[in-house]
Amino acid sequence: MKVAVLGCGRWGSFISWYADKIGHEVAMWGRAESKNYRRLLLDRTNDYLVLSSAVHLTNSVIEAVESAEMIFIAISAQELRGFANRLNDMELSNKTFVLCMKGLESESGKRLTQVFMEEMKSPVKVAIWVGPGHVQDFTNDIPNCMVIDSEDADLTKRIVDSLGSETIRFYYGHDLLGNEIGAAAKNVIGIAAGMLDGIGYASLKGALMARGTKEMARLVKTMGGDELTIYGLGHLGDYEATVFSKHSHNRRFGEAFAKKEPFEKLAEGVATAKALLRLSEQYGVELPICQAVDSVLSEDSDPKEQLVRLFMRPVKSENV
Repeated sequence: MKVAVLGCGRWGSFISWYADKIGHEVAMWGRAESKNYRRLLLDRTNDYLVLSSAVHLTNSVIEAVESAEMIFIAISAQELRGFANRLNDMELSNKTFVLCMKGLESESGKRLTQVFMEEMKSPVKVAIWVGPGHVQDFTNDIPNCMVIDSEDADLTKRIVDSLGSETIRFYYGHDLLGNEIGAAAKNVIGIAAGMLDGIGYASLKGALMARGTKEMARLVKTMGGDELTIYGLGHLGDYEATVFSKHSHNRRFGEAFAKKEPFEKLAEGVATAKALLRLSEQYGVELPICQAVDSVLSEDSDPKEQLVRLFMRPVKSENV
């Protein structure tokens, strides 16, 4: 199958590497001025992997997309709306797009499939790829399980059948809303976990995980999704890779922030916290973890003070 990967960062380069490894014909797009793209073009390597000579690199979106049967997008979630709008310059009718980012639009709180389809002028198909796993593990043949979801069961099955391997076992998602919200929200939990590491309170991660799942389950249910989706691979199943792993950008960002140290990698959870607070207000669902994280990041509140206050609030039933 001919596939295009739009984005050449950590995840985009991995998808290109993986799709090539399992036998697909891959074209990967990156901006001509991108440091990631220029490095891959120069020596076909980055900090995570080495691309085979079979992966075609291009800075032309048209060239990457025009003959592709399936198109993967792996860019910053906050750039998706503008990027999707620019894609309308091409003939895209009936193309299949797979969104490989985990986030929500900060300004609106909208899910990425909503953002994408609002901008598309041609009839296209869209799915998401979420779940646990780090590039560093996959490229060392350490397997994991992930999820494909869409509103079209046949589309979900076709993508799963096209991508599954001994490296990644894909599960069929049945709740697009729940998997999008859960996948995005786990990054906020990751930032909170990193802050706990930064202040030396990692022992509270168990409480963080227990409360995080319940907060998100309430939100998903209120929004019309299946609350049990939060306990699947898209959210709870991704906690190990996000809350504990040394490779997690969001956890590392939270730890660095608490320690007042620089961290230059993208942490999608920063914008997602704001998006979730918009949903909290819109749907009347309290999200104390998101409120605490955003207070530290946006209002310069003390991380230790906010997190201690979060977990030491007046006693409630564990099931509340």
